Amino acid sequence: MIDIDDGTDVRFMRLALREARRGVGLTSPNPPVGCVLARGGKVIAKGFHRRAGDAHAEVEAMARATPRQLRGATAYVTLEPCSTQGKTPPCADALAAAGVARVVYGATDPNPDHSGRAKRLLRRRGVEVADGILREECEAVIRPWAKFITTGLPWVVAKAGVSLDGRLTRPRGEGQWLTSEEARADAQKLRGEADAILIGAGTLRADDPALTLRDRAALRRGKGQPWRVVLARGARLSKRSQLFVDEHRERTLVFRGKALRAVLKELAGKYDCVSVLIEGGGALLGDAFRRRLVDEVCLYLAPLLAGEGGVPLVGAALPSSAQLADPEIRRIGPDLRVRGLVRR
Repeated sequence: MIDIDDGTDVRFMRLALREARRGVGLTSPNPPVGCVLARGGKVIAKGFHRRAGDAHAEVEAMARATPRQLRGATAYVTLEPCSTQGKTPPCADALAAAGVARVVYGATDPNPDHSGRAKRLLRRRGVEVADGILREECEAVIRPWAKFITTGLPWVVAKAGVSLDGRLTRPRGEGQWLTSEEARADAQKLRGEADAILIGAGTLRADDPALTLRDRAALRRGKGQPWRVVLARGARLSKRSQLFVDEHRERTLVFRGKALRAVLKELAGKYDCVSVLIEGGGALLGDAFRRRLVDEVCLYLAPLLAGEGGVPLVGAALPSSAQLADPEIRRIGPDLRVRGLVRR
């Protein structure tokens, strides 16, 4: 038997979580996963899944260790190791073949066809298995992918800059921006987590946005330009809009006459979009909330009152309230960022 120290398991799983977060926004349609290999209370190697088609976290970590170091080692993985052949061989087989003595993972695979399968496979190969270490933190990292893999729909984040009286725009003649440069820079980080950015035709006509990824940290990580998606209900769109003429024009999609849910379904199924960021106006945001399609909200609250002339956050009144669970409130420059999950 191998002596198990819960404190040690937690410590190494936190390191694995740090690795997993390095892959957030990069791995679709796969989940972000981190792995730490340890032996004798010391880290042997670390790895994370960098992008779909590349080595999984476990294989990347094992490639950084010698065969001698691997034999008898413990692998800490944020998600249950894969147990079926995909673009890469099963990680559970690779761990067992390398002589790893113990595997500790945090989140169980949410796919019912795979859930618990790695545990059974590893134990049959003589590998000791422990699961559920820092489960909630590990599940939080893969939350968008878990929805994607179990429902066929992407994780939807509603993002907006709003005034204290719930308006998306200033009175005419006062300029475009409600929020500060600091808040707008922070919002770029959301784009670094998203596979697609969705707006309505009204936002395209009013703002002619570029919807490009400009966060330097995300670009350094290898994040590519998200899909730029316009939902147009029959409206004519200017061919001179930035989305149709700039260097990323091949990353622009236009959906006409389709319901929002159908658009999201196609973005997930055809374009491998695990996470979608809605940056549209009040009509699109209101539609998303009314249809209960929003999973997470990120609002930048500006310290001003815009008055009656401003566009309301969700257009027409919602039939019921949408409450956030344990929202995080943080000051960004002069603004407040409110981010949280929509409570179901």
